[in-house]
Amino acid sequence: MLTRLLVSGLFAGAAAGLIAALLQLLFVQPVLLHAELYESGELVHFGTEAVSAHQELGGVDPLRDGLSVIFTMLTYTGYAFILLAGMAIAEMRGAVITGRNGLLWGVAGFVAFHFAPGFSLAPEVPGVAAADIFARQIWWWATVLTAGAGLWLIAFGRNWLAWGAAAMLLLAPHVIGAPEPDTFTGPVPTEIGAMFASRAFGVGMAAWLLLGCFAGFFWQREGARVGATQAA
Repeated sequence: MLTRLLVSGLFAGAAAGLIAALLQLLFVQPVLLHAELYESGELVHFGTEAVSAHQELGGVDPLRDGLSVIFTMLTYTGYAFILLAGMAIAEMRGAVITGRNGLLWGVAGFVAFHFAPGFSLAPEVPGVAAADIFARQIWWWATVLTAGAGLWLIAFGRNWLAWGAAAMLLLAPHVIGAPEPDTFTGPVPTEIGAMFASRAFGVGMAAWLLLGCFAGFFWQREGARVGATQAA
């Protein structure tokens, strides 16, 4: 079981992480680099002449971009192990895990790790006002855990009591509310912030769908390989 988990997690996480990194470099990083021009004061969007929305952001930086790829692959490998742990438990309860239904696991992972926290604590560009980072981290992790538990109850609960508990778990962090800054400040245009949030969600969803598909595929393949070895 451990070997199956490790092999599946490494392959699924590396593959999904590599694709996610390339998508981030293509769609997300340019928005971040544009925001940094305003954060540094190189560009100012109020009180001066109109600033072009099209700026020279520089070319490829091998060190920076290479580290981004490695970090993203490591991050999604960690996500893969979490997802596969859930798949293993579900399989022990009689569920069948495949690459196709792994897409549903990917959707659940996206909701738990991206959409649920981002519903009240949206992805932020550099330079925007933000609450204390420690408070935000606590709230983020609490939201991920409650969202994951709620989604598990929706998928595997067998009565309205479980589904009602799931709804409360999903709603609770947002009813309590995410930590917010005392005042709203920041030099970055709102259009850039909106673009960053939408692209972060879009790339995150694509990456999690791929991760769920890859995790289900490699889990099923490794299970078949182990079964064939034992039968021989």
